[in-house]
Formats: sequence, C-alpha cells, structure tokens
Amino acid sequence: MNVDLAERAHNHNWKLDPIVRSLLDTDFYKLLMLQFIWKNFPDVHVTSETVNRTTHVRLAEHIPASALIEQMEHVRQLRLRKSELIWLAGNTFYGTRTIFEPAFLEWLENGFRLSDYEVSEEDGQLILRFSGLWTEVTMWEVYALALMSEMKTRAALGRLSELELDILYARAKTRLWDKIEKLREIPEVRISEFGTRRRHSFLWQEYVVMAMHAGLGASLSGTSNTYLAYKHDLEAMGTNAHELPMALAALSKNDEELHDSQYRVLELWQKNYGGELLIMLPDTFGTTQFLEGAPDWVADWTGQRADSKDPFVAGDEYIAWLISRGRDARSKRLIASDGLDVDGIIALHKYFHGRIRFSAGWGTLVTNDFRGCHPRGEHDFEPISLVCKLMTVNGHPAVKLSDNANKATGPEKEIERYRRVFGSVAVAGSEVVV
Repeated sequence: MNVDLAERAHNHNWKLDPIVRSLLDTDFYKLLMLQFIWKNFPDVHVTSETVNRTTHVRLAEHIPASALIEQMEHVRQLRLRKSELIWLAGNTFYGTRTIFEPAFLEWLENGFRLSDYEVSEEDGQLILRFSGLWTEVTMWEVYALALMSEMKTRAALGRLSELELDILYARAKTRLWDKIEKLREIPEVRISEFGTRRRHSFLWQEYVVMAMHAGLGASLSGTSNTYLAYKHDLEAMGTNAHELPMALAALSKNDEELHDSQYRVLELWQKNYGGELLIMLPDTFGTTQFLEGAPDWVADWTGQRADSKDPFVAGDEYIAWLISRGRDARSKRLIASDGLDVDGIIALHKYFHGRIRFSAGWGTLVTNDFRGCHPRGEHDFEPISLVCKLMTVNGHPAVKLSDNANKATGPEKEIERYRRVFGSVAVAGSEVVV
C-alpha cells in the first residue's frame, strides 16, 4: 500500500481524511448484533457511555469537544453506499451467503439512524453518552472509540516536525515487521486483526492489515473491520460481545430469569446464526459458573472466546468442560482476544495446538503499538484503554461482572446482587492495559 503516512499526517485535513469514512468502518460483530437486535428487540431503549480506564491520560486536554462533535456529526450523515449494500447482500460470510436478511438490509438502507448523544467533560475526561432505541445506540460504540482514539493521535502528531513524523512511522513499521517475522515461523498459527476501536488511525490500521496480509498469507484469517474486508476482499471476522447478555440480564424480571438470561441469549442467537458464528462469550457474569450451569446443548456450540480470564486457564477449563460433556475438544474453536501481543499469541498457539482449534484476535497491540517509537522519547502515542458500555436497558441498570474484577461495570448494589445470583466471586485479575 503506497501511502506516505508521515506526509499525510503532516498535512491532515479532516475533510480529506475523516476518521470514519464509511458506516462499514466498524467491527463486523456490530452488524451481526444490529440485525439480532433489530429482529428481536426493536423497541428496547438503552443508554451507553464511554469510559477512559487509563485515567492519567486526560483526554479533554488533547481533544477539543467542538472538534469531536464535528466528527460525530459527520458520522451521523453517512449512509451506506449501494456497492456496500450489494456486498453485504451477496458476499459469503463464514461460509453463508444469506447471513443478512433482505428486510434488514432494506431497513439498513432506509430506516437506520444513529441516536442523539451528549458530550461532557468530567475530571479532565471527555465523556460521550448515547440514548435512544437500542438499534440506534449500539453502532455508536466502535465509531465513538475510533474517533476518540484517532483524535488523541492527531493531537500528538501535530506536535511533531515532518522529520520526526518520518522517524515515528519508520520505527512503527520496523516494530510491526519484527512481529510479523516471528509469526511467519509458525505457518499453522491463525490470527484475525481485531484493532478497530483503539487504533492509532484508520490509515495505519489499513497499512497494518495489508502488511499482515502480504506477510502472513493464510495465517491471517481476516479482519474485524468490515470496511477493510470490503475494500480489500478479505474475510470479515467477528461474532458477538458482552452487550447482548448484559441487556438480556437487565430485562429480566426476577433472579431466576436473571440467572437463565445468559443461556436465553444463546437460544435466540442460534435461531439467527449457525456454524462458526456459534461462539459463546461466557465471562460476562463469570466463566466458571456459566459452564457449570450450562444446558447440555451449549456444548454443541462451535467454540468459545476467552476475554477477561487468563487465556491459558480459560482454554484448559473449556477443554475439560467439553470432555466432561462428551464432546471432542479438537473439533471446537478457542479464540483469545484480550490485550494479546505476538509473544503471547505464539505461546498460546503452542500450548493448545492439537488440543483445540486455537485462533487469536489481535487488537490494540497490532494497530496501535507505538510504544518507544516517539522520536523524543515521550509517551504521547501509547495506547489507552477506552471502552463504551451499556448503562441502562429500558431504565434498568446494566451490569458486567467479568472474570477480572477490574473490568466490572454497573452500580455497586447491582454488582453485589449479580454476584449473589450468579455465584461469581470477585477475582482481581491483571491490570487493564488496553
């Protein structure tokens, strides 16, 4: 890909380089979840908001609220192009050509809109809050995080000379290639690029994806970025996220419904999708309790994504559970996706190879690893942990317990109630870096 990143950064004009260029510039799972929500919960109202877990980085000091609003309004004006809709309708995703229903695509073209939002400043942080129908709010998540992440990047780029920009990107390219070379030594490894939401920039993510495609060949399964998959004829990767079980739990009328909601969401999902899209995410309220109480049919799902638990521990636990349910773990898939970098991916591949179909979702530390690349030794380009989480569902608080207590979200009283209902114990996991 012949793009002079340093020159482009030096002459940034946001109308030439808007941060979000297309409504497809989002994680593929958001589109799968949007269709699921549109079909099953079209009248549910939610609120969500962004949180910067890297609190020492005061985003309000780097990003003017007015400039963020200008970018947000640009996103609200975007519409899917005819060619993008034709691609969604006719392309094969996970071996299925009709994954998106014609009625959904028609609604996506003519009825879809993004919700209203508020921008506020609290303790040096910019907070984005969204409110409206779930179908209107859900897509903001990735757009908002990508906007804030790249605006932080652009502020730092603006403080460098053209020579310093050349040095910055030369170092980052060298670091990226060093990682790719390590992975090239293990042709059996399988990796998906998962780095949209906290990327350095769109142009850098595109460069990373094309470098991985050229350097890794078949080891690159695809990208979670739907627009890049569309533009470069790659596989679009992704299934579902914590948002779904959080919402169904919040809609529960009593403790029994609350406990069973983590399996109810799987029942609904498998009515809409199958095959490689049957990947469960059991850590929303604690992986161990989820597996212990799961109905037998859950073991027929294709695999599991390990997010907040140590992936070595989570993988062993999943394999043992499959064996106890009489399933062949070698036919199942294990996806690790939390804060991975190249050495961890290689270690996990070697550990699980031959025991289960292992693959890695490589995110922030491939699309935003500029650590140590600053030409003056400063830390302006280090990635931060930005998230956007559900806050309420039809007026009820939304909760996530996680396998890592540092990632728990929700009002403290509701967290206590959820721990009682699900029998989850607060476990202090690793520090949240990205």
